[in-house]
Amino acid sequence: MSATEVVANMPLHSATVRVNKHKADWRGWKFMWPFAVVFVFVFIVPIVYAVYISFFKKQMIGGTKFVGFENYARLLGDGQFWSSVGRVALFTCVQVPIMLFLSALMALALDSMKLHGTKFFRITTFLPYAVPAVVSTLIWGFVYGAKYGLVGSLNDFLGTDIDVLAPSVLLASIGNIVTWEFTGYNMLIFYSSLSTIPHSLYEAASIDGASEWQIVKSIKLPELRGSLAITVIFSIIGSFQLFNEPSILQNMVPGNAITTYYTPNMYAYNLSFSGNQSNYAAALAIVMAVITMAIAYIVQLNSLKEQMK
Repeated sequence: MSATEVVANMPLHSATVRVNKHKADWRGWKFMWPFAVVFVFVFIVPIVYAVYISFFKKQMIGGTKFVGFENYARLLGDGQFWSSVGRVALFTCVQVPIMLFLSALMALALDSMKLHGTKFFRITTFLPYAVPAVVSTLIWGFVYGAKYGLVGSLNDFLGTDIDVLAPSVLLASIGNIVTWEFTGYNMLIFYSSLSTIPHSLYEAASIDGASEWQIVKSIKLPELRGSLAITVIFSIIGSFQLFNEPSILQNMVPGNAITTYYTPNMYAYNLSFSGNQSNYAAALAIVMAVITMAIAYIVQLNSLKEQMK
């Protein structure tokens, strides 16, 4: 008997094919729409508006005028802008590796199970991140004070004349504040990554005769690659957005060591609110966003290549 005859002789109820018609399920979007509305109006709309106004220019006579890419062309030849970009680039290249090295070192110390007072150590290292950046900068500003701060008291006691707010070391002093603020935050990311490693793997390595350093080198450090890429990207974005620390210290530093264009964000802020050049400031913000995204994308690509090896 052929297959066609078998199907033909089957009962009608057996040959009937039921088709499940699934309707679109919008229940997930019902939970999402409050966040989506806030995200659109707080994040998407300001970006679109910034791009829009960057193509215009306010004039004393004639009002606002469409100028196309004139603001961007002016930005390419702006020495103050590139000076601020170079400053935050130097800050990023020095401060970020030091901060992440300290964070990884603290995470490894916590994960070693040989550190006494683990909970207290974890809380105290994370606590600076919970302090607002403005408050942290004010605290360190008074510590740095050469006349009435801790540095000034040490100078009186030791008979020295150290000034950590001098223009030559000012960027390093700001880097110390940022490192103090975010080392604990990055440490928790590294520690969370290390916590996913089964302890049986450590025991097996110890039975095979691996030393503590060999376990760190062969098991723990490779596990940190993924979290390292995340922390590097976040740190680069944060460094290029440097604003709170230098703007607060501006009134504490003698002279004109911290200029209005000390960082790109400070330059954009002063252009917009003090210089009445919001259109040019919008172009600056867009260019900085593109530069930051490009660098973060390159870091992410390199990280993916390393993980694929």
